[in-house]
Amino acid sequence: MRLILLGPPGAGKGTQAKLLMEKYHIPQISTGDILRAAIQQESELGKKVKAIVENGQLVPDDVVIQLVKERLAQPDCQRGFLLDGFPRTVAQSNALHEFTDIDSVIEIDVPEQEIIRRLSGRRIHPASGRTYHIDSQPPREKDKDDVTGEPLIQRPDDQEETIKKRLHVYQAQTSPLRDHYKNFASHSTKLAPKYITIAGTGSIDDIKQKLFTALGN
Repeated sequence: MRLILLGPPGAGKGTQAKLLMEKYHIPQISTGDILRAAIQQESELGKKVKAIVENGQLVPDDVVIQLVKERLAQPDCQRGFLLDGFPRTVAQSNALHEFTDIDSVIEIDVPEQEIIRRLSGRRIHPASGRTYHIDSQPPREKDKDDVTGEPLIQRPDDQEETIKKRLHVYQAQTSPLRDHYKNFASHSTKLAPKYITIAGTGSIDDIKQKLFTALGN
């Protein structure tokens, strides 16, 4: 099962990715993890990535694509894989399909107001990483950690204006990619992946069942 997972911040991709990994016994592959691993391994490509990152630059497409290609060639990907955060652009998608086929592209769709509610309601205990939500999982005492009683914080990324900006960037990036995959058969001789849109609202189990049903399992 070779899958691509799309979805905006706060859509619940991480939760569903774990369920897909368990179901199909495949690794989740994110470009962030690949870049960090390459730097740690100090390969020639890893040294190049480290220099780019340390200079505050974006890692070029050709480098990211080469790293993804090398990662998909590893033994744990023989049964398939779940790509999360790649491809981000039509150019990356075209490059990906030069060296592998994809069975399904899964988009988890959540209304913008629901994402804002989910993310803006998060509160964090900085020292431990414990996470709360003012609506669905509030602390026993408002704005205080259940264990230590220390103050909880709202991360800058979880403030409403920042969330709206992140969603705008995601939509601007992903809309062309979404259209590209929906029309894949008309512009490519490669095997067209199945495009699946799942409503990311409801319980985790509801979303999981919709996902597995759409994948034919």
